[in-house]
Amino acid sequence: MKIGMVSLGCPKNLVDSEVMLGLAQNDGHQLTRDAAEAEVLIINTCAFIDKAKQESIDAILEMAEHKKSGACRQLIVTGCMAERYREELKAEIPEIDVVLGTGEVPEIVNALGRNAGPVAGGAAYVTLTRADGTVVGRNPPRGGRQAELPTYIYDADTPRLLATPRHYAYVKIAEGCDYRCAFCIIPKLRGDYRSRSVESIVTEARTLAARGVKELLLISQDTSFFGIDRGERGALARLLRELNRVDGLEWIRMLYLYPTTITDDVLEAMAESQKVCKYIDLPLQHAADSVLKQMKRPGTRASYEKLLDRIRTRIPGVTLRTTFIVGFPGETADDFSQLESFIAAVRFDHVGVFTYSHEEGTTAHAMVDDVPAVLKKQRQSKLMRLQRKIVAARQRDRIGEQVRLLVDGPSADHDLVLRARLEGQAPDIDPVVYLTDCDPSELTAGQFVTAEIVSSRDYDLIARPVDVPATV
Repeated sequence: MKIGMVSLGCPKNLVDSEVMLGLAQNDGHQLTRDAAEAEVLIINTCAFIDKAKQESIDAILEMAEHKKSGACRQLIVTGCMAERYREELKAEIPEIDVVLGTGEVPEIVNALGRNAGPVAGGAAYVTLTRADGTVVGRNPPRGGRQAELPTYIYDADTPRLLATPRHYAYVKIAEGCDYRCAFCIIPKLRGDYRSRSVESIVTEARTLAARGVKELLLISQDTSFFGIDRGERGALARLLRELNRVDGLEWIRMLYLYPTTITDDVLEAMAESQKVCKYIDLPLQHAADSVLKQMKRPGTRASYEKLLDRIRTRIPGVTLRTTFIVGFPGETADDFSQLESFIAAVRFDHVGVFTYSHEEGTTAHAMVDDVPAVLKKQRQSKLMRLQRKIVAARQRDRIGEQVRLLVDGPSADHDLVLRARLEGQAPDIDPVVYLTDCDPSELTAGQFVTAEIVSSRDYDLIARPVDVPATV
């Protein structure tokens, strides 16, 4: 059958999509980018906040139209929204044939082409079985709900079809989360924290490097917690050193570290390992102690400042990225002022600011969502204006600097401009560097080049090559 996929949400969800595509292809199915010709359409959904849920619903409804006018014979909904709203989806959108939660990724092959009769509410369900024939379970009848949290995580032997550009790939080193932050639904959707083995990850990294991957991005809900669930203290530092020895890899980047699980041995491994990017993505969420307590986040502003000083001391030149939430229930003007002063004092390289979303199923949902939406947006805009000034000052200081860049490909704005990244810039979430005064035919995606920074444009930098190595 011809399979089409729409993948929504974060890189962790993207890896699940890549695994499902790999399993489908391995089972003999064809893949297509054209939804109109797909016989099966899979929508891998996100349900973290209201905006993500709406995007998922819109995508499902759009793809459902192909059952009326296209080649589509089967509509499959997977991912976080499927895990969270299994029964509601089946009841409200009768075009959906199969619903698979986050723990049912390997069941995609068993589901393809299976159209059982309609259940109450108008949707269909499938019997889910493992390769040995044992029944895992069925999408429960309306009113039922899976009782157990997901436990699935892929390994190095799992077929996977990369959806990223050829030169970089995400590797999920763990799944789930043991923290219970008040604003977050992820543990209920993804289960408790479970790490892969170092050996499995290194094996996958070697396979990816052999396929031309230059940059490896390590992801999980809490990357710095890696191995602790297995009683393996020091596992992350060991993993970094092992990956640093993988031939072909040039950059190894960690995303989603947690402020209470970054240990000195990890910082030491980062500083010593040439291929490990001096880049730390550390979602802090707030800096006012009272808000952090309400959020059920460990740590205080003082402990965060101490940690950041320790990171900068141990890893000179490190790039720091973080995210914050404004408008959490009970956030006062003074709380916000403390957050603002924290950002001004620390001077992060990259900052993302999100407005609080009042999500059912979280412990924060029992609180009164008492910060008006307009005030949330005002606070978000104020912090981003502050960050823009910090970035502008830093960019002025970088003009004339020679840097090493990884070319990602042509710019969407101009045929003669290339898009590239510094070691301190992760794909899709951080600003980029635009390469001008160059011949795009001499530089290909995945190639490294030395360039001089000549100017900036908002958050992005402008550079021109000073050394173009021969294409390998």
